[in-house]
Amino acid sequence: MRAAGRIAAEALALAGEAVREGITTKHLDTIIRTHIEKCGATPSFLGYSGFPGSACISINDEVIHGIPSEERRLKEGDIVKIDVGAYYKGFHGDCAATFGVGKISKEAETLITATRESFFRGIAQAKPGNRIGDIGSAIESYLITFGFSVIRKYVGHGVGAQLHEAPDVPNYGTPGRGPRIFAGQTLAIEPMVSAGGYEVYEADDGWTVRTVDHSLTAHYEHSVAITEEGVIILTRLGDDMEPYDGNADGLR
Repeated sequence: MRAAGRIAAEALALAGEAVREGITTKHLDTIIRTHIEKCGATPSFLGYSGFPGSACISINDEVIHGIPSEERRLKEGDIVKIDVGAYYKGFHGDCAATFGVGKISKEAETLITATRESFFRGIAQAKPGNRIGDIGSAIESYLITFGFSVIRKYVGHGVGAQLHEAPDVPNYGTPGRGPRIFAGQTLAIEPMVSAGGYEVYEADDGWTVRTVDHSLTAHYEHSVAITEEGVIILTRLGDDMEPYDGNADGLR
């Protein structure tokens, strides 16, 4: 899973570096697929339940599951969510981030930053003996201080030999409730956040999820492993993959 996670993270980073005005979402998808396959892995999303792309690329009020297209070009001020999965030697790595195109609004900047920070608030609670509700509560309680809301229809999940495994990991919850967290568990924790309401709908393409009120959204995700010493972020780049103990600000 470390290897699968690193491949997914590298592909995400390469796509993020390529984000600029005028580039098509299909071009970003090609960058991702090329890197994953060069590493001897396969894109987790390609063909998953019929999904046609190697990555989910969603813009502005689109939350997740955006289909890459030659017809869609990024524009100045857009914020683009890129969600990548890599399958390598029997295991998946799954990660996502949100990128701004050129100069973006202050609201968009705050949304992206808060969504990323909420992930770290969540994994600080991902300890053996805690419960899944502790993670979701930490994420949501931080985000509501900005007036943001977490998407409720879609949640994080277990990840490993299958892309989506039990348990569900909502980005909201009640402390002390939900399945128990245990050492050896691997989870994909992924805050999906709206600057407005949390209601969403599926577009006519059968995949793209958008906010009903068309408010901006952000997405941030890592695959992590729970250990007695702390959380290991499997989709983090760099050689240092020491367990995260909830206080290592450098990981941000």
